[in-house]
Amino acid sequence: MPEQVRARALGAFYGLALGDALGMPTQSMSRTQIKNRYGSVVGLVDAIADQPIAPGMPAGSITDDTEQAVLVAKLLIDGDGQVDPRAFAGALRAWEADMIARGSLDLLGPSTKRALELLDAGLDPQQAGVTGTTNGAAMRVTPVGIAHPVGDRLLDAVVQASMVTHNTSLGIAAASAIAAAVSASIDGADLGAALDEAERAAGNGAARSHWVPGGEISPRIRWARTWVRGMSRDALANAVVEVIGTSVAAQESVVAAIALAEALGDDPVDAMTLAAEIGGDTDTVAAMTGAILGAQHGLSGLPADLVTKVRTVNRLELEPLVDDLLKLR
Repeated sequence: MPEQVRARALGAFYGLALGDALGMPTQSMSRTQIKNRYGSVVGLVDAIADQPIAPGMPAGSITDDTEQAVLVAKLLIDGDGQVDPRAFAGALRAWEADMIARGSLDLLGPSTKRALELLDAGLDPQQAGVTGTTNGAAMRVTPVGIAHPVGDRLLDAVVQASMVTHNTSLGIAAASAIAAAVSASIDGADLGAALDEAERAAGNGAARSHWVPGGEISPRIRWARTWVRGMSRDALANAVVEVIGTSVAAQESVVAAIALAEALGDDPVDAMTLAAEIGGDTDTVAAMTGAILGAQHGLSGLPADLVTKVRTVNRLELEPLVDDLLKLR
């Protein structure tokens, strides 16, 4: 039903933002550092003064994950479901300039930075992103999953939204996986079916882009999902940190997010909180986990007090964007 679809779509976007905010205080810190400085991450907390990326940021603050997802959403809406690569590049540059003006250390990631430099040097947009293997495309792809049902149109849109910065088999596969999991969930697929779609989309997305060496996303998703089922919370944390990985590499953090969703899918906040506690690219892992499980549970399945705080702190109103994205769908 339309209202159920809207509720799941809002859950996906606000789940992304909530996960991002939960992971904000711990990003780029090790698991040991997080434990020593924060103990357990309970709810939305202020960043410590020496946080490496977001020093002293107030509890509930979002990072580049949500801000760039909003940017993609606006481009999709303005482009009637399409993302113009050069318009996207210009929007990314403007976003970073605004972040610098605000004194933020949360700037463009390494793959995106390199791609924009190549684009400025005259390289074709389809070639600028052929070294991008990080999670930048996946972290901001949720609006594509809201705007398009699973299938070729979805993959086409993922490629359009990713090619400038992450036009590699790893970058596109990772973004395809997150978009498909969100999209399938919005259409009412249960968690297992949605993650099956993520696995398939990762394989199909990889074939649409420039091949690069590295552990392939689709089989790593399949292996990780099977491995983590039934693990205790502590065992799951060890598995994700020590074996799957939580770095900015697409084949680590995206697989980690899906593994957390698989193992803790009944409790979105627990899954996002664990992502925030285990170190590495915590805000991105938690954001991707939140997008998938938010789409599964709908907006009402997320704690209203936490969502309200994220909305208030960031003056974030995602309803108009979601409604326009659903019109595209």
